[in-house]
Amino acid sequence: MERMSLPARRNWQQVAAEHGFTFHTPDGERYWDETHAYRFTLRQIEEDLENPAEELEQMCFSVVERAVADESVLERLAIPQRFWSYVAESWADGERNLYGRMDFCYDGAGPAKLLEYNADTPTALYESSIFQWVWLEQAMEQGILPAGVDQFNSLHERLVDALGHIGIDGVLHLACARDSEEDLGTVEYVEDCARQAGLATCRMFVEDIGLAGSGQFTDADDRPVAWLFKLYPWEWLMAEEFGDRIPGSGTRFIEPGWKAVLSNKGLMALLWEMFEGHPNLLPTFFQDDPGAAGLSGHHVRKPLLSREGANLRLVEDGRVVAETGGEYGEEGYVVQALAPLPSHAGRRPMCGVWLVASEAAGMGIREDDGMVTTDDACFVPHFILD
Repeated sequence: MERMSLPARRNWQQVAAEHGFTFHTPDGERYWDETHAYRFTLRQIEEDLENPAEELEQMCFSVVERAVADESVLERLAIPQRFWSYVAESWADGERNLYGRMDFCYDGAGPAKLLEYNADTPTALYESSIFQWVWLEQAMEQGILPAGVDQFNSLHERLVDALGHIGIDGVLHLACARDSEEDLGTVEYVEDCARQAGLATCRMFVEDIGLAGSGQFTDADDRPVAWLFKLYPWEWLMAEEFGDRIPGSGTRFIEPGWKAVLSNKGLMALLWEMFEGHPNLLPTFFQDDPGAAGLSGHHVRKPLLSREGANLRLVEDGRVVAETGGEYGEEGYVVQALAPLPSHAGRRPMCGVWLVASEAAGMGIREDDGMVTTDDACFVPHFILD
């Protein structure tokens, strides 16, 4: 794994405009950064990232099996009691998942360590899938990269195929919050994939969700919402005014209700509890677990529910070395052994491995200059060259 300085494509901003990639420089701050790229060997991709991600996915399913059979686990995860049956039924009914992103600490030499699983509403999908691949092809055409290099990236084809096999009949509605350009970009991309899979689609905002007298959810034109791709966290949906109507609405959600078990930092404590010592896991405990005391001098404290690196506290040698603000933490915390991201010229990459229908399908690297990867991180492309 090598961080390499590269010249940017001569016309990359024009290419971004042509592809509808509008959030590459939000508020004048760099997000997409192709002045650098990370080089991997095929062995590193396959053995250190791809295979472990798929193995961990199966382990996550074991956690869901345990959770839906043991309400005390759902309680530890702070999932509201009124949704316990709904979560369990979504798993028992075999409701299919679409995608997720596992974030790893990886330096190219040792086992990749899973930091967390963005199993419900991961973003950076479009740039990982389409724009990163366009960069690779054009970088070869312009002589920036040698001919014949590859990329860990079959995301687009896998997404189209998976959407075509979920079993959607009728219209697929797709929703996010109204005020997020990045979320909207992800929803627009998933909608494009759905259309390529032959599905009829309708884009809307979460704020437009209505309720018919029959208990069905409706869109802004009062049409029933039978299938909904929602880039909106399950814990937020459950807390909405209409949240209590979800179980009886008849709406099938992507991601399904059982993903509420996995989109929770408590997952990391449960994985360690069930698979202690696994080379791709870090020791992690619920904050009130006696085992957490053993990590007191060298750990990260994370809220069970948080986004974009908010409300994290990093402790190294008993001293707080980094802390982020935010509004999360009411539901509780986990304590995870500290695994500092590797530093390359003062920049710290985190490898996000994408799974589509539970199979590893690509990677996106976000890079920050601090120990915590926040929403200010840059996206840096990668390529494979032995």
